[in-house]
Amino acid sequence: QKSYECSECGKSFSCGSHFSKHRRTHTGEKPFRCFHCGKSFNVSSNLYRHQRGHGGAETAPEKPRGAPFRCQECGKSFRRDKELATHRRLHTGDLPFRCGDCGKSFSWSSHWLRH
Repeated sequence: QKSYECSECGKSFSCGSHFSKHRRTHTGEKPFRCFHCGKSFNVSSNLYRHQRGHGGAETAPEKPRGAPFRCQECGKSFRRDKELATHRRLHTGDLPFRCGDCGKSFSWSSHWLRH
């Protein structure tokens, strides 16, 4: 049973983590940053593969300074707990914004308003 559906393209996923990785193709989010050169990646496996080119170091995604709220799913950190809560929608598939005309739901108010 596929319980996560992308509001952008309609693709469905049964696993929340696969859905969150897919969402990054639409949002452009790249939460995994190489501490050697600063290049960012949308999935951790791409970061780790990239870091092998820097001498084999496989480290956790860099945590930005002054950002104490860390996502347990992907490692991205935020300055405010509200920002983390909003970010978590990428992982949970939460769609709190619903169109009253057609019933389509969205993760982000900006996508709902654009619709």
